[in-house]
Amino acid sequence: MAVERTAVNPWAWSLELGYNQAELVSGHTRTLFCAGQSAMSAEGKPRHTGDMAAQLALSLDNLQAVLGEAGMSLANLVRLDVYTTDVDRLFEHYGVLTSRLGAAGVAPPTTMLGVTRLAIPDLMVELEGTAVA
Repeated sequence: MAVERTAVNPWAWSLELGYNQAELVSGHTRTLFCAGQSAMSAEGKPRHTGDMAAQLALSLDNLQAVLGEAGMSLANLVRLDVYTTDVDRLFEHYGVLTSRLGAAGVAPPTTMLGVTRLAIPDLMVELEGTAVA
């Protein structure tokens, strides 16, 4: 059975920001809960200190790598949580995220939280996703 996704949007404003308020998902057989992905190298070192756009792009690359290892892609995301130490700076570069999700044909329900800091002080953004297949 193929995964069926139905967007739930009682208001249209969230679509302008690139996400659905909710998604009803049925027909899936596998669910992947991803740990937060950030701008870490393959060796476990933080990258791109002070560069929000580069950190966001690498965080997405790392999320895609985790999804790929499970035989999934960004197209399988049904939930995305975004943690950042600077909401205003993240919004300046939010197109990095929305363009990649749009290219995958998804607008997963998303929550963004401003936090005091992430686990590694040089990191400014972390992405946590849930995917189904």
